Amino acid sequence: MFDRYSIFSLARNALSSHQNWPRAWRNPAPRRRYAAIIVGGGGHGLATAYYLAREYGIRDVAVLERGLIGLGNSGRNTTIVRSNYLWDASAQLYEHSLKIWERLSREINYNVMFSQRGVLNLAHDAHGLRELRRRVEANRLNGIDSEILSTAQVQRQVPALNCAPDARYPILGASFQRRGGVARHDALVWGLARAVDALGIDIIQHCEVTAIRQAGGRIIGVDTSRGPIDARTVGVAVAGHSSVLAHMAGFRLPLQSHPLQAFVSEPIKPVLDTVVMSNTVHVYVSQSDKGELVVGAGMDGYKSYSQRGSFPIVEATVNALVELFPSFRRLKMLRQWAGIVDVAPDASPIISRTPVGGLYFNCGWGTGGFKATPGSGHVFAHLLATGEPHPLGEPFTLDRFVTGALVDEHGAAAVAH
Repeated sequence: MFDRYSIFSLARNALSSHQNWPRAWRNPAPRRRYAAIIVGGGGHGLATAYYLAREYGIRDVAVLERGLIGLGNSGRNTTIVRSNYLWDASAQLYEHSLKIWERLSREINYNVMFSQRGVLNLAHDAHGLRELRRRVEANRLNGIDSEILSTAQVQRQVPALNCAPDARYPILGASFQRRGGVARHDALVWGLARAVDALGIDIIQHCEVTAIRQAGGRIIGVDTSRGPIDARTVGVAVAGHSSVLAHMAGFRLPLQSHPLQAFVSEPIKPVLDTVVMSNTVHVYVSQSDKGELVVGAGMDGYKSYSQRGSFPIVEATVNALVELFPSFRRLKMLRQWAGIVDVAPDASPIISRTPVGGLYFNCGWGTGGFKATPGSGHVFAHLLATGEPHPLGEPFTLDRFVTGALVDEHGAAAVAH
């Protein structure tokens, strides 16, 4: 309930077009030198800066964002959070992140609207069901909650699903992670930005990195659209543009960048309180707190830095959606968007040192970056602060592409998120 002061404050600020509201974070001019620079002001970059200050006491840090906070992939995704990956290294990293999600609102004193409504992965044939059982058992061995539901249990969990035996894609069962769910993407970056700023770190918007300066094989700073900035430690977390920054530093990353589309329907009354995913028909869907159905699928096949995506993906995704939910057939699409994802050959991230001393990259999250945000930042901060990989990050260094010790998660990430 609002008190009288709160009501008058809201009315006053509404009438002034919110001009009197204090800024959630400062907008400082860049200094000439910092102890460390984080390139990328999305969730991963902000989480890294937050844990650098909170865990390691490193506050002489600048977060450089070429646009505005929240306008990159962090604000252009479908917000799914889960940890039910197949291989030990992946499962443990994503579970680390999920545990942070469970306490993050309290930790940063900002409601990120994390809703643990469960994530359902459907099986439509015997092979798909065997693969889900394999992943469920692997999850259990890692102490991660996961279970197999029968067709009848799936129907009870999601009544709107077409579970008829004569459906084009019959549902033979599903895996279910009850602790998974969704969060509010805007709230995540706003909350992290406010927390980072409160720790004394500079968030510098409209500051594009144009060159990476080196001397003797070591980073000495970056050139930006707002002037040169010196630093002996630079962490890069720019998602789809990671290859561009690596090229500036004189090396190549094993990444491909693709658009990843999503869209929302017109708002309707609550009908879906679980995240539903299907690798076979290539669609996933949840319902937002505003009533919109949030829908996505796989990435576009072509390589691009466009944030638009192609119409055939939308068409195929809608076809898949109405196969599973015939009652959604009459809904109208409200808006569509795309993010740019960077995909490694094994569909796993890169959290690593680089050939340039003092330069580190956090990239290659592909279609699963949002769910990893707080855990990724925590692990990457350890690497920047100590120069050594965090135990959870060791399997994800660049060395694996030389040794062949890949972490192949194509099965667990076959459909986006």
